[in-house]
Amino acid sequence: MSSSADRFARTAERVAAHQDARAERLAEQLRDFVELRRDERALDVGTGAGALAFALAPLVREVVGLDPVPELLELARARALPNTEFVEGDGTALPFRDGNFDLAGTHRTLHHVAQPDRIVGELARVTRPGGRVLVVDQFAPDDPAEAATLHEFETARDPSHTRLLTHGELRELFAANGLELLRERHEEERRDLSRYLDLAGCAGDGRARAEALAATAPRVLVASVGWYLLVRS
Repeated sequence: MSSSADRFARTAERVAAHQDARAERLAEQLRDFVELRRDERALDVGTGAGALAFALAPLVREVVGLDPVPELLELARARALPNTEFVEGDGTALPFRDGNFDLAGTHRTLHHVAQPDRIVGELARVTRPGGRVLVVDQFAPDDPAEAATLHEFETARDPSHTRLLTHGELRELFAANGLELLRERHEEERRDLSRYLDLAGCAGDGRARAEALAATAPRVLVASVGWYLLVRS
């Protein structure tokens, strides 16, 4: 098991509780941002315990959630809805035909994978021409020094963290995969340090390092999150 999958397996119950606390807010954000017709077949890549899938379920005909971590999928399946299905799989090599979905999305996963370009490429591949792709993720500051400090903090918190892309890098990645931007929204989230470290199961030297960084660079606790709705050409 990869370090990322191992971390999520160890903290599965905590991740699910965090998801439940934010579920209503996520559903509201989706209704406002995506404007669905309720007849779509949707895909949630990196579904975890089903956060995006469950938020989408009342708004679409059916939704498939995919994740590589069995412990998280078990929690998702335990609360499955009639129009949800959860499958184990790799987001960089999706087990679906080209153009199989009307909407394909990923929610706060790109910074957890070593090859985010492959995730975006697969999202585009399995979306029908004219269908839409939804990407929600934290992005890095444009300032290299600020980005380096944030990366150090996130890696201390969770050694499986890879890298936050900048807003510009995300836009370039979308364009490279034939995805045209329909709309975007940026928001800031202020995080409670203790809760944020607990969510990742951060302890020992890593926790001490993360706490020290937060004390000297408090901006690491203000996350910039981008919502991107794209259409596949």
